[in-house]
Amino acid sequence: MKKVFLTLLVAAMGFVACENKAAAPAEEAQATATEVVEGDLAYVRVDYVLAESEIFKTEGIALQEKTQKAQNSWAQKEKNLQYEATQLQEKYQKGLITTADAQKKQADIEKKVANYQTNTQKEAQALDEENLVFSNRSQDLIMRAIQAVNADKKYKMIVNATALLDAAEALDISDAVLAKVNELYASDKAAETTASKE
Repeated sequence: MKKVFLTLLVAAMGFVACENKAAAPAEEAQATATEVVEGDLAYVRVDYVLAESEIFKTEGIALQEKTQKAQNSWAQKEKNLQYEATQLQEKYQKGLITTADAQKKQADIEKKVANYQTNTQKEAQALDEENLVFSNRSQDLIMRAIQAVNADKKYKMIVNATALLDAAEALDISDAVLAKVNELYASDKAAETTASKE
């Protein structure tokens, strides 16, 4: 009986020792993780900053609406041209117009289609350029804001939150960056207004 008890006691001590050894690295890893100095690392939710920024609310939304309106207009024009071509074909097949008239109207429709395509390409290029300029201005504002927030170099690394899998909320500087983006945007707008008056 004593041997069985002694064997169980030794086995139990072995399990406790293993459990303590397994817990020790986990505790060390947790201690290391919490030792990250708040100023070493930060992240910015760039999508959030852009969506909540004044530049997006004033210029970005207007540009989105302009793009959507243009796309709707192109779709309607294309639909009208298709309808016109279908009507011409039906009239010709029913014998309601002569071959010469059908060919003339077909040539008119082809000219309209060519003009539509040329105008659409020009409008699309202009919109693409406006979107590119807006995107570049937004990125520039965000980068300048991040540099201003980190002017004292208290962060050794600032990352975009879209690449993060997990991070402490204390490392999120998005609101500070957003405030700086809005400040810089207001300053830029004021400078543009002053320059246009001169």
